[in-house]
Amino acid sequence: MSSDTPTSNEILLEVSGLKIEGYSEGRWHQIVKGVDFTLRRGEILGLIGESGAGKSTIGVAAMGYAKPGCRISAGSVRFDGIELTTASEEQKRQLRGARIAYVAQSAAASFNPAHKLIDQFSETVVQHGIGSREQAYADAKALYAKIRMPEPDLIGFRYPHQVSGGQLQRAMTAMALSCRPDLIIFDEPTTALDVTTQIEVLATIKDIVRQFNTAAIYITHDLAVVAQMADRIKVLRYGESVEESETRQMLDDPQQDYTKSLWAVRSFRKTEKPPLPETVPLLHIENVTASYARSLDPVLIDIDFEIHRRETVAIVGESGSGKSTTARVITGLLSPSQGRVVFDGVELPADYRNRSRAQLQQVQMIYQMADTAINPHQRIRDIIGRPLSFYLNMEGEAKKRRLRELMEMIELDPDQYLDRYPEELSGGQKQRICIARAIAAEPKLIICDEVTSALDQLVAEGILRLLDRLQQELDLAYMFITHDLATVKAIADRVVVMLQGRIVEQGAKEEIFSPPHHEYTELLLSSVPEMDPDWMQRVIEERRSKSGMESAGN
Repeated sequence: MSSDTPTSNEILLEVSGLKIEGYSEGRWHQIVKGVDFTLRRGEILGLIGESGAGKSTIGVAAMGYAKPGCRISAGSVRFDGIELTTASEEQKRQLRGARIAYVAQSAAASFNPAHKLIDQFSETVVQHGIGSREQAYADAKALYAKIRMPEPDLIGFRYPHQVSGGQLQRAMTAMALSCRPDLIIFDEPTTALDVTTQIEVLATIKDIVRQFNTAAIYITHDLAVVAQMADRIKVLRYGESVEESETRQMLDDPQQDYTKSLWAVRSFRKTEKPPLPETVPLLHIENVTASYARSLDPVLIDIDFEIHRRETVAIVGESGSGKSTTARVITGLLSPSQGRVVFDGVELPADYRNRSRAQLQQVQMIYQMADTAINPHQRIRDIIGRPLSFYLNMEGEAKKRRLRELMEMIELDPDQYLDRYPEELSGGQKQRICIARAIAAEPKLIICDEVTSALDQLVAEGILRLLDRLQQELDLAYMFITHDLATVKAIADRVVVMLQGRIVEQGAKEEIFSPPHHEYTELLLSSVPEMDPDWMQRVIEERRSKSGMESAGN
């Protein structure tokens, strides 16, 4: 057991016989089936399992809360002696935010877009009478600095849409810490973060948990991350506990076959196939410089790379490096101040509103968060059917046949799923619907923006296999934006490394991942978590030692 394992024996949270039901198709059915665990002050419990295992449902139940359409039907949830399943709403309201905090997976869906980050940080502090707004502002700036937010004294005065997804996720982690709660539920808090930022945020979370003797439930599908964070790991499947043990024991000697299968994922490597002969690249980004306003500094500087037919080019870099902004330029959502976008030998108008329907059709996007990318009020047949009508003028029986073909291509039964709403699908199924919508337009290039980062590793591997198969069948090219270097190794042919709006290195995957590396590429590669509980502490100490030596040298 590591030296930083909590020594407190005081039980803060005790969950026993927890059963949770969900309502669908006119009846209640069990989704959590009698789960037990305890949590001591200063201890971190990792909850892992594939999509639909009940991780997040159990996490919010630890706050005495049931998601919409769900109810706690049996069992006990005792927090510091308070039975949350029978506590009044006023009792629970006083606890939530102040003594129990929650960090959600999707920061973009959790922040109020009409209020500045620092005001949303301060709200809970003021409402619970913990401090004044001025004190909360000062604390926010200190926490922003601790978790490596850029310009920590100023960034809080931005609105959510004015920061990157990774920065927004860090801001939400700081907000959860604002009242120094006794218990924090972290629900996939680093899935939107690049590996260089992730390691600092994880270290900060662990330090604060230890410093304030806070208990935490850490929900994740990333096994290497849970190895760094958790003192104990609980494996879940279909709402039931598979096994639970101390982290090192779980990593070294998992007892159940299902747990062993989780440990063995990420074996996928894309199909090797020779490139199609061509005289010009499918896409050429030529010396593009762009900013979000004329008065602002450029966010892209002299970006130049190519994508060829049936090729996957991975764009990697930390949060704010310009990966998604490059996609916005390609799709015409942001006009460059210099340079041009050439598709299949023809320069595209900078503004998508000036592009022909045929030009719009050729480039499609699949987004990171399927939840926010599809209309929750439309049935699946309408979501996928829209591009069939818009781009291909397809209606009637031809459209119905094509809808069935598309569902079969993404390996979902059309009879079961076409008439469902998004809320009736799992995260992985929703991402498959987004893939079907993209290929329905019959494009030549698909931009995949962090399409697997919100998915558990088993589901993510299935999505990568699906994308690989579709690429071979349809001769698609992919631009794959990701901060997950394991995904890059699995799916990419070539890699473009970006930092602060510039390309610092690009080349074939084998070249980029073979030494000698560019200094920043080396930082990225060294930041990929390993299935070793001591890895994070070792890397942090090495970097701090190196930083100290460099400071002494100056």
